[in-house]
Amino acid sequence: MDTDQLSHEAYQAIIVTAEKFHHDLTLQFGLLSYDCEDENEYLQSSKKLIGKWSKNIKSAIGDIFFEYPPESAAFKIILQTILENISKVEKIPFEDRRFDNW
Repeated sequence: MDTDQLSHEAYQAIIVTAEKFHHDLTLQFGLLSYDCEDENEYLQSSKKLIGKWSKNIKSAIGDIFFEYPPESAAFKIILQTILENISKVEKIPFEDRRFDNW
């Protein structure tokens, strides 16, 4: 799937939040979408990826960010924010998520 197939809610929760933090982080979540069949799989895969990064923040920063890497504390905070956003999206019934008007 592509990120433009995500609901508005999921796109805002992950892609927009990541972009506000750092474009390189957005790229990682964008690439992840190509390995997913649907939005629910994408949300689950995003949570797993965040879990992996959280286990070794310094390594993740080195792997993700090309220029101007963030401080570890700021990176931890944005990962937690994205996880909280995902949780909010998951509480919205799929049929109530908005997919039009892109």
